[in-house]
Amino acid sequence: MSTLLALDTATEACSVALLHDGKVTSHYEVIPRLHAQKLLPMIKQLLEDAGTSLAAVDAIAFGRGPGAFTGVRIAIGVVQGLAFALERPVLPVSNLAVLAQRALREHGASQVAAAIDARMDEVYWGCYRETAGEMRLVGVEAVQPPQVSALPVDASGDWFGAGTGWGYGERINVHVVGQDAAMLPHAEDLLTLARFAFERGEAIPADQAAPVYLRDKVAQTKAERGII
Repeated sequence: MSTLLALDTATEACSVALLHDGKVTSHYEVIPRLHAQKLLPMIKQLLEDAGTSLAAVDAIAFGRGPGAFTGVRIAIGVVQGLAFALERPVLPVSNLAVLAQRALREHGASQVAAAIDARMDEVYWGCYRETAGEMRLVGVEAVQPPQVSALPVDASGDWFGAGTGWGYGERINVHVVGQDAAMLPHAEDLLTLARFAFERGEAIPADQAAPVYLRDKVAQTKAERGII
């Protein structure tokens, strides 16, 4: 049976999860700006608690973004360092998909509009549907002003809103039956998605691990911020 390690630092939350001997264990903390210091000790503790070591890991999954630029880079740096040393492949997973998977686990939502606050008056947006226990993207992920966010053209039935982007609630002109604007990605759900991907043979070499920022520009000029 495969042993998979998953980690995520793309938002304020820092989390790790492990599948070993068919059992899932995880650790999750909301610790803004402390990810770089905490991530490796969290991994070490998780492995110790499971009675195993990094050498037993078959692949390492990580949140590839979108999210905080620094957070995503921390995850990729750690994953590549571990994967190169162990000569193991990696599994990049969308953080919007991880949110949708968490909404399925915690709220039973089979259709999820995932949104992460992208700052600069924008949201990272993606819509997901559950298929055989896996939340799958419908359409494309995008970074955009909250008011242009929309469900897929073929949308029907009940949709659930998940993620900090729903803090712009009134400006998102999308009807949902419920929402959790405090929800952050959790490595336990990242691990669930990574298991599906691993079984499909989607693991890639560590040097191909790349962030998905969705946005090329990371700062506004003073004019754009209305200062001048």
